[in-house]
Amino acid sequence: MAEVSTKRNVVAGKKREGVTFLIFMLCGLLIIGGGIAEFFLRHSALWWPTMAAGCVCALASFVIRRAAIRALGKFWSLHVEMREGHEFVTSGPFAYARHPVYFSMILELLGIGLILNAWIALAAAFVIFIPTMIARVRIEEHALLAQFGDAYEDYIKSTPAILPLGRRAVR
Repeated sequence: MAEVSTKRNVVAGKKREGVTFLIFMLCGLLIIGGGIAEFFLRHSALWWPTMAAGCVCALASFVIRRAAIRALGKFWSLHVEMREGHEFVTSGPFAYARHPVYFSMILELLGIGLILNAWIALAAAFVIFIPTMIARVRIEEHALLAQFGDAYEDYIKSTPAILPLGRRAVR
């Protein structure tokens, strides 16, 4: 969520849609607010194994997201947009997944849910997040195919969408 207030010195492109961004924000608020409420309403205690796993997920989320933002540089955006001179990036975490930021978001939600032992809030957040993420990936893929054509088509064939399993981007 820290990226929302981050100021960047770039010229924005045309936004393709805005609803998924708002739903992603809702999921973040749901897991944090709902997770804290669930923690206290259920009189939960912090359990070190899930807390440790949650901290690992949260740290991995931060590292992956920062690496993706660094790889995209001035082309990174919270919205689906193509900027003037937009470049096709396959370095950093994009060598392992086409949408590593969404993988980091999954880890972030999972991390918060694990830390707080907030299984109901976690399930509710994922019920909203997963279909929204799938819709957002489709919108982004359409924009990237329109912008980069065959090069992006080859990237799709060689690189998983979200979970960095197995294949690696061709150079």
